[in-house]
Amino acid sequence: MRRPTRRSPHVEEILLDTRSFSPQALAPGAAAPAHTTHERIALDDVPLNSFHVKIAGLTFGAHFTEGYAIGSIGYALSSLNRQIPLDAFWMGLLGSSALIGIFLGSLVFGWLSDRLGRQKIFLLSFVIITAAAFAQFYATTPAMLVGLRVLIGFGMGGDFAVGHAILAEFSPRKHRGTLLGSFSVIWTIGYVIANVLGMHYADASPDAWRWLLASAGVPAFLVLILRMGTPESPRWLLGRGRVDEAMRIVRKHFGPNVTLESDTGEHFAGQGGFARLFKPDLIRRTLFNCAFFVCLVIPYFAIYTFLPSILTAIRVPEGSGADLLLNAFLVLGALIGIWLTIRLSRRSFLIGSFAVCCVSLLALAVLPPSANIAMIAAFGLFTLTMSAFSNLVGVFPPECFPTEARACGVGLSIACSRLGSAVGTFLLPVGIAQAGIQMTMLALAGVLLVGMLVSIAWAPETKHLTLNQASGA
Repeated sequence: MRRPTRRSPHVEEILLDTRSFSPQALAPGAAAPAHTTHERIALDDVPLNSFHVKIAGLTFGAHFTEGYAIGSIGYALSSLNRQIPLDAFWMGLLGSSALIGIFLGSLVFGWLSDRLGRQKIFLLSFVIITAAAFAQFYATTPAMLVGLRVLIGFGMGGDFAVGHAILAEFSPRKHRGTLLGSFSVIWTIGYVIANVLGMHYADASPDAWRWLLASAGVPAFLVLILRMGTPESPRWLLGRGRVDEAMRIVRKHFGPNVTLESDTGEHFAGQGGFARLFKPDLIRRTLFNCAFFVCLVIPYFAIYTFLPSILTAIRVPEGSGADLLLNAFLVLGALIGIWLTIRLSRRSFLIGSFAVCCVSLLALAVLPPSANIAMIAAFGLFTLTMSAFSNLVGVFPPECFPTEARACGVGLSIACSRLGSAVGTFLLPVGIAQAGIQMTMLALAGVLLVGMLVSIAWAPETKHLTLNQASGA
């Protein structure tokens, strides 16, 4: 059971004495609220304004960079392999290295974010990504490139954990699902742009792989510059007892009549961390978020990291345009996913999508190699659906955990997913070589079936809840 809300008199004074505020307290350029100063409105219910758009833009830019950095490796490996021959081990390790880094970074930075604040990690993560991305140009061995890819992933893990948390804590509930779900769209656009560039320029010169990989440093640097000056999350500040700081940020960006309440009604210093995730009120949500995330991303990363190799394995002719069509389906699916996130309940969208993707991979496993058109159709359906419901990985974790453990919860979910996807990505080339494409697709369909069953058993419905309610038991 949730404990009764208790506030100090000072908190009550800050939250309730809104008559002392005036519209002139708003910062220049801030959108004026649609309510009078005598009406209180919760942060969860404020109208969407320019500050929300700015925070969303900063997190979207990060996801574009991350999708681009991961998408660039597939075609860069083809170019690198001609200059430095790679066996299946190094191909798998290079393909999964960024995912290994995300596993480590999401755990470390998720924990630090709940203790030190969101803003510091929001900036530091992109210092790491920018430096490591540019350094890839100078890699001389596969081992050096693996190390740099792990470092890029380490920064990405921090950004995934804190970016989802900070946007969730600033966003109004009416638009939270759309904003958080849009992460997947922007990530996919970055991924597809990297793929398209790889298709056209991977063979341009012997060092084309260097330019492809290092080019990820350009958007990373722009995001780093734009993130300077981002404020701390007022929800995190309030939970730490820094009430005046929290309310100054709220008044500056949302208006004088906006109130802010912590998820617990108490300061949470010392009460968060990973141990909080396994308390009786949260353990089922923790297990659900880790399990569904793992089952979703294993086939996603395994298949699309090695898309050229898979298209060859299912005997799709080169120059047929199938790779370009599937990349277009990734973007289209992500856009459809935003609409479905708005229209459908979280649970039904998740469970139904797992089922469709599972059936699609089963079709790839049982269709004969001569059925090229049917295989491309099944692959297209898988791509559309997988891209659409990937939006939910940005929605469920932030909505399921309270503020004192939100970054840890998001970080743990991401860490588990990237560990699983790293293993899957590492094993995919070996699986195709040893067992064949059909058995490999059958194994990935089994992963999706597990995800569907876990979602049926444990998925909560968080669509219409406030952030406080959504993170409750």
